[in-house]
Amino acid sequence: MKRLAWVMAVVVMLAACDKAPDPGPAPSPQSLSPTLAHSALPVSSGDWPTYHHDNGRTGMAVGFPAVTGLSMSWRAKLDGAVYGQPLAIAGVVFAGTEHDTVYALDARTGKERWSVHLGTPVPRSDLPCGNINPLGITSTMAYDPVTGLLFALAETTGGRHTLYGIDAATGTVRVVRGAEPPHGDPIAHQQRSALTVLDGRVYIAYGGLAGDCARYIGSVVAVPTSGAGPILSYAVPTPREGGIWAPGGATVSHGRLLYAVGNGESTSRYDGSDSVLALTADLGLADRFSPSTWAADNERDLDLGSMTPAVAGGHVFVAGKRGIGYTLRPDKLGGIGGEVAQKPVCAGFGGAAVDGDIVYVPCDDGTAAVRIGSAGQIDVLWHTTAPVAGSPVLGGGGVWVVDYDGGMLYVLNPATGAVSHQLSVGAMPHFASPTLADGRAYIGTMTGVVAVVGR
Repeated sequence: MKRLAWVMAVVVMLAACDKAPDPGPAPSPQSLSPTLAHSALPVSSGDWPTYHHDNGRTGMAVGFPAVTGLSMSWRAKLDGAVYGQPLAIAGVVFAGTEHDTVYALDARTGKERWSVHLGTPVPRSDLPCGNINPLGITSTMAYDPVTGLLFALAETTGGRHTLYGIDAATGTVRVVRGAEPPHGDPIAHQQRSALTVLDGRVYIAYGGLAGDCARYIGSVVAVPTSGAGPILSYAVPTPREGGIWAPGGATVSHGRLLYAVGNGESTSRYDGSDSVLALTADLGLADRFSPSTWAADNERDLDLGSMTPAVAGGHVFVAGKRGIGYTLRPDKLGGIGGEVAQKPVCAGFGGAAVDGDIVYVPCDDGTAAVRIGSAGQIDVLWHTTAPVAGSPVLGGGGVWVVDYDGGMLYVLNPATGAVSHQLSVGAMPHFASPTLADGRAYIGTMTGVVAVVGR
């Protein structure tokens, strides 16, 4: 690129960034152009463009073939661990690594089509606490079919948080925008929750590092998909903590974004934490629910923030660390103690899968199936004895879930929870969840991505 064009591109970008922090090493001068992608990859119902397939976070694979067995299709070794759920669109698998690299892989072979390194990740030694080393791209990316951009949030040296919009067809970076949390110490924030693309914005939720150290405050930041224009934000009204970190990010219901919030610092005056939030598209607080035990939950780290809310049977369902499942009215969450029903279910960690009125809950001691009645009542149908702890998805007549510590992939019978098939795939990050598309399951591992055929 000629010098004048390069200077003009930088000026345009900086004006759009509203003095955003330097994201660290840039990919290339050409990648800094804010021009949107010229052609978008087509998205079919069988693709997987966001966490758990859709913004409702159903985890339901449309048209996935029946499963009669499992076998390894391919294994791609990348430059770091893949904590986010891989995406699959138009025959291409996309994965972001903790080394701050985004890869596009051929869905049939695992061969690399393109890759782009976005910056230098943060070494564990530079963080106040945490358990990921290094810390780069942790959340699940999201694809926007309108712009043709794949969005990734990368953490780079100095604790900077930067949103990148990448042309999914070519790997060219077209949007670079600082997206720091509005309050607290930036380096104390970890961005684990899946990104959400909705109506021309990318929504980014922030929590803290493992260990709950330093001053972080849970928040949501919204950046225009164009990369230009004002950034919006919402922060939990707590002096500290209140992280939004459940891997599923926002569940979109009736145009509102539902987020689960972790424990806050207060145990006397209500601080908006330990809750389910309903935020408008402009990040206004529309509604909120907290259990009547919020103060004790805050004190004992037994909050709701560990599971992404699920919408099933006309109600919102959530089960946090205390092990109690709650149902809420989607149009009126209920404030403090205003649940429709509650029942012991399990400690939920991750994202659920939903089929009609049944929620497949990501319990820390094995997946559970829960039916939500028309009046909001909770009925536990089964609780598997398989040693699974990941976030389940549905397809081909089975419930797909992993034992990330044991390195196993399981397919469970959706009616009973019994194991139908299993396969060793290797060590996976916490909260790993399979992606189902193209007749395969794609799973992020500690070394890259594996593809499994449900033959």
